[in-house]
Amino acid sequence: MRLSVLDQGHRRRAKAFFALTSKTSGVASPDIVKLLLYRPGLFARPLLALTAEAMRGPSYWTAAEREYLAMSTAKVHECPFCAVTHAELVRIAATGEIDPDDPGSARPALKAVRAFLENVSQAPGHVDATVVADLPRHAVLEALRVNLVWNIVNRLANAFGFVLRDGQLETGTRSLHRFGYRFPGFLIAEGRYTDLGDAARNLRHAVLETPGATDKAVRSAALLGEELPEPLKSYAANVRDASYKITDAEIDALKAAGHSEDAIFEVTAAAAIGAALTSYDAGLRAVEA
Repeated sequence: MRLSVLDQGHRRRAKAFFALTSKTSGVASPDIVKLLLYRPGLFARPLLALTAEAMRGPSYWTAAEREYLAMSTAKVHECPFCAVTHAELVRIAATGEIDPDDPGSARPALKAVRAFLENVSQAPGHVDATVVADLPRHAVLEALRVNLVWNIVNRLANAFGFVLRDGQLETGTRSLHRFGYRFPGFLIAEGRYTDLGDAARNLRHAVLETPGATDKAVRSAALLGEELPEPLKSYAANVRDASYKITDAEIDALKAAGHSEDAIFEVTAAAAIGAALTSYDAGLRAVEA
């Protein structure tokens, strides 16, 4: 974890949760859990609401197929933490319909939507929806919501240097599957929550309007890919376009330039969410054209 606040800066309720679950499982809390429970009002609360519905709500796609799409998105972003985690979740959730190690095992509809999501993630300015033209519209929209979640999380995992420690893959994936990506409400409640009735709007609103170490204008620029002073400009661009290239040295350079860890956290979240929403919006336009 590249930011110490994500290891040590949590509220007492989160620290108590980490202690209890670590004692029960014998394994330290995974980096993804520490991320989501640090200042959850900034983006985690709306993201988790979206994730639970996208990954385990009613869908054209089985739970294992949605995990397979999450694994595929992680491979696009070269995010080993998420790729390994979701491959294991495919194995846990599958009932014979998909093998994470065999792309040929996917049914034709899944292959088609995977190709569409890869296009959406990699080239949102040139999306071709003909590959999913024969699929029900609601199925494509459900897949886009899965893609939105992991286009955000993969970037954050890469930027903050997530790693899997001993025992975490087995215990973490089984907990995620068992609880359907849901966290107790008291852990993610923070400040005033505004539900605008749409997952994308909720994410935009939370990351821009939640009080923090940076001005709204800074987070808005990171979200929209607009001008920022260096070294924030180069860093935000990497979060959006090449998060797998981010190194400890890049984070250290931001700190040396006077940016606090909370400021880095906020800019990273805004840039990741902005890039993911750009892809999501492009996918929606292509489907609705």
